[in-house]
Amino acid sequence: MLDLDGTSLTQQENKLLLNQHVGGVILFARNISSRNQVQELCKEIRQINPGLLIAVDQEGGRVQRLKEGYTNLPSMQKLASFLNSDIDKNIPFATDLGWLMASEVIASGLDISFAPVLDLDDSRSSVIGDRSIGDNPERVIVIASAFIEGMNQAGMQATGKHFPGHGGIFADSHIAFSQDTRSLSDIESHDLLPFSALKAQLGAIMTAHISFTNIDKEIATFSTFWLQEILRKKIGFTGIILSDDLSMKGSDHVGGIEAKVSKALDSGCNMVLICNDRPAAIEAINFLEKEKISQSHKITRLKASQSISWTDLEKNSRRKDIISKLNIIEK
Repeated sequence: MLDLDGTSLTQQENKLLLNQHVGGVILFARNISSRNQVQELCKEIRQINPGLLIAVDQEGGRVQRLKEGYTNLPSMQKLASFLNSDIDKNIPFATDLGWLMASEVIASGLDISFAPVLDLDDSRSSVIGDRSIGDNPERVIVIASAFIEGMNQAGMQATGKHFPGHGGIFADSHIAFSQDTRSLSDIESHDLLPFSALKAQLGAIMTAHISFTNIDKEIATFSTFWLQEILRKKIGFTGIILSDDLSMKGSDHVGGIEAKVSKALDSGCNMVLICNDRPAAIEAINFLEKEKISQSHKITRLKASQSISWTDLEKNSRRKDIISKLNIIEK
């Protein structure tokens, strides 16, 4: 999965998207200027290669790429604060919000938002923080399950991230090699609980570029222990495994992009993300070509299973009710 330079496709991108080793596109804020423009860009992409998965990070709060013309979504921690005030009464709102987020993304022509964040955190991590639902695994499971149910109602598969958990340390794996020194029993009794409990609801899981040094020296993205022994065998997850962005500094210790792609695929990732580094993406494509590696056909199960137009969505009474309630919560 690779990214794009701007709000429309370049000639180079037209060619890249036809390559058999490219399975998807992720949109960032620089690719988005308006709702109509996003729809046109997605239409462009599908005209060139209808099999591609089109993704975005639309979590809510500070990680919301689609803004102008879209509902302003609360952070997951802010949502949880509201829900926890009366969880039994309020939990259906998590389902509503999951449906709304997914519906707006799908109506724009995309397939998937990489959500929800299942990292357990309240304030430890510099990069997770309020992106997390919270630090209580049981409460996170209840809220995330309801949110995923709403996503599924809209026709979107859910992606749990970042396995096996990024919320236990301050360091940001975008900019540095990150280590968590806790034991396996500590991780299993805390961070792994949401991934395990929600495995049947998740279409995909995204890895963390974290090294749990007292368990396995490799970061989870490059670890057969974490992805094969724990995620596949012990937890029993059968969906798609996505690497986090391999251009992040947290994955640099193994060498260049060829080494990163090779280790991620060997460890068990079905798709690797390479963003904000076009030369590296091209180098990765050439490597996959040389090694005759292609797994992108497996990713089609993550494509949106139904569609909705913006015209119908704007008339939808459920959306109107959710937005009204959000306005009350914000106040």
